[in-house]
Formats: sequence, structure tokens, C-alpha cells
Amino acid sequence: MLATLTIHLHLPACSSLKEKRGRIKPLISRLRREFNVSVAEMDLNDRWQEAVIVCAMVGNGRGRLESAMQSVAKWVEGHWTDGDVIGQKIEII
Repeated sequence: MLATLTIHLHLPACSSLKEKRGRIKPLISRLRREFNVSVAEMDLNDRWQEAVIVCAMVGNGRGRLESAMQSVAKWVEGHWTDGDVIGQKIEII
């Protein structure tokens, strides 16, 4: 099974793509390190104040995958201070 977590982020203080990358890269690195998930910025690459990142994990238990993705989502909402979470969506295939 494959689980994905799509997170739509708003970065109100960013005034350039370089600044946006500087705020998104540490988040992506931290998620990889803390939760052992694959992470990439997937959409809105040309917008300064918005980003869509996707986390992915492969496993054999639906419950474990869903729980892991929920943990990632909660961590981002509670610990990422560079912007706001506009929306989140978990999908399990």
C-alpha cells in the first residue's frame, strides 16, 4: 500500500522564490529525518507565498500508514512556524 499526505502551505512573509525555498527546504529535511517519509514540493512552484508538498510512505498496513500520515500532518500544524497550513489530504492506495 502507498499513503500520501498532500499539504497546502501559505507563506505570507515570503517576497521571493529564493526566500520561499529557504523556508520550505528545512521543513522537507525535518520531515524526512523525523518521520522517514519521502517528501517533495509538488505544485505552485512559481508562487512566492504558497506551496504544496507531498509526503509518501509505503507499507503493508493501512492503519499504520494512516496513523503515520496523521502524525506528520499534526506535527506540521503544531511545529512549523514559517506559515500556515491551508489544507491537508491523506490518500491510501
